[in-house]
Amino acid sequence: MLILAPMQGLTELMFRKVYHQCFPGALDTSVSPFLSLTHGNLADAWKKIDDVVPEANRDSLPVIPQILGKEPVEFVDLANRLYDIGYGEINWNIGCPMRRVTAKHRGSGILPYPDEVRSILDYIIPRLRPSLSVKMRLGLNSPDEIFSLVPILNDYPLLSVTIHPRTGRQQYSGQVDLNTFERVQPLLRHKVIYNGDICTLSDYRRIHQRFPKIEDFMIGRGILFDPLLPLRIKHNHPDDLHATLHFVLALNDAISQLPIREESRMRKTKEYWCLIRRSLPITEQQSMAVLLAQTPAETQQRLHAILDSI
Repeated sequence: MLILAPMQGLTELMFRKVYHQCFPGALDTSVSPFLSLTHGNLADAWKKIDDVVPEANRDSLPVIPQILGKEPVEFVDLANRLYDIGYGEINWNIGCPMRRVTAKHRGSGILPYPDEVRSILDYIIPRLRPSLSVKMRLGLNSPDEIFSLVPILNDYPLLSVTIHPRTGRQQYSGQVDLNTFERVQPLLRHKVIYNGDICTLSDYRRIHQRFPKIEDFMIGRGILFDPLLPLRIKHNHPDDLHATLHFVLALNDAISQLPIREESRMRKTKEYWCLIRRSLPITEQQSMAVLLAQTPAETQQRLHAILDSI
């Protein structure tokens, strides 16, 4: 199974819907960008559920809502509300590496504190109506922190544990620590999902060959670098510049309909283009022409010009 990773500001509903419509069946499911409990303020978290409202997610990738927070009472309340609107699984984010998050013992900031993790799970597991999965890193400061957490996670009925084999301090720099992942995987009694640095078909094959018992893979930046990557993995799909550019055009059309200011739309359009253009066999001049467009219409015109030149 191939799963779209949660990335704040990138893999929200708009992206998931366009991706699913352009490449149906390429991905099997997704995890939403996190719903933050915001210092225990459930009202703020509840305002953000637009991304996972079932009615809005029709004709889109299936999605598992993800919660970020360490407040057990509010966690249960939000998770059970999500269950009431149709979600049978909730994912707990204990992997986010952002410093403003980790400083408050949220995301990967909780990983050096196994007693806190146990205390939260002790409270929420008996009270949750949906099932729980976890997305985590190896640790905040050290990859060895995960070894204190494994016995705790094994004590609870989790659906799965997704591991990004970096520390929080690494953010996204350096290499994934496959040696530590290899040591951890057999210790967990839960299904383990691999996440991290699958950006090419060769990356996937190398990791899958090393960990043949892993059946599910979560991919984030690799899909933004190369939207065809899941199809390459599943079907050895060849390069298809037309398909990728039509996806970009559809994505830009969706961005143009967002209820945000035009400068924000252009910023979002360029953010996606800076990632996706890496995989395209186009000239630097063509790439920069799109990046330097000043309006959404101009952006689309320049993308169509690339299509016409093929």
